[in-house]
Amino acid sequence: MTALIPRPRSVLAPGAVHVPGWLDEREQRRLVQACREWARPPAGMRRTRLPGGGVMSVQTVCLGWHWEPYRYVRQVDGHPVKAFPGWLADLGRRAVAEAYAPGPVPFDEPNDDGPAGGPLGGSPNGTRDAARSYAPDVALVNFYDADARMGLHQDRDERSRAPVVSLSLGDTGVFRFGNTESRGRPWVDVELESGDLVVFGGPSRLAYHGVTRIVPGSGPGGIGLDGGGRLNLTLRESGLDASC
Repeated sequence: MTALIPRPRSVLAPGAVHVPGWLDEREQRRLVQACREWARPPAGMRRTRLPGGGVMSVQTVCLGWHWEPYRYVRQVDGHPVKAFPGWLADLGRRAVAEAYAPGPVPFDEPNDDGPAGGPLGGSPNGTRDAARSYAPDVALVNFYDADARMGLHQDRDERSRAPVVSLSLGDTGVFRFGNTESRGRPWVDVELESGDLVVFGGPSRLAYHGVTRIVPGSGPGGIGLDGGGRLNLTLRESGLDASC
C-alpha cells in the first residue's frame, strides 16, 4: 500500500543510506515465509549467549556462516549451518545498487581496498563497482518481540569491508546509527518500517548501530507476521574461505 505521506530516502551518514518502502508486499511475504523455514531446527533460531553469561533478547538464525561471539563457524550444535541462497545474494546486489544509485554520491572519500580487498566505494565508479561485485555469503536473521533490543555495536567480525545490507519486516524498529569511534554521540535515530532498506559501507562500514525500541502492533497485515514482532535480515560478505 502506498503511504499517504511518502517518506524520502536519506543519507544517515557518509556511506549509509535509508531507502523507505523498498520491498513491496509480495517480496516481504516471500522473505517472511523464508524466515519461518530457516527458523526451524536443526541449526534454527535461538538466543545467543554472550561471553559474560548474558543472553541476547533477540532470537537469531544464520545462513552461510553461523555467528557466535565473536567469530563465524560452519556448524551449530553439530549441525551444518543453513545454506545462503543465491536469490538472497541477488537481492543484496539489488539493494546495494538501489542505495548507491547514480545521482548524489552518498560519500566522497577515496576508495579503500579494506582488509580483504572488498570495495568500500568512494567515487561514483566505486559505488557502482560495489553493487556489481557485492557477493554476500552470510545472513543474520534477527527476530525482535516487543521487549527485544539490540545494543550499539560494530559489525567487525567479517574480514571483508563490503557494505552491510539491512532489511526490515513487520513492526517498526527505532534504529540508532552512530559514529565509528564510540557508542556515544553523534548518532541519528530513524524509524525503520516494514519493507525499509538500509545499506552502510564506505566510511560508515564500522559505525556503531543498534535498535532501541520496537513499536508493537505497527507492522502491516498480509505479510505473514500477524502475531507481531520485527524481523531484520542483515547480509554481509564474510571474506572467509568457503572451503573452511
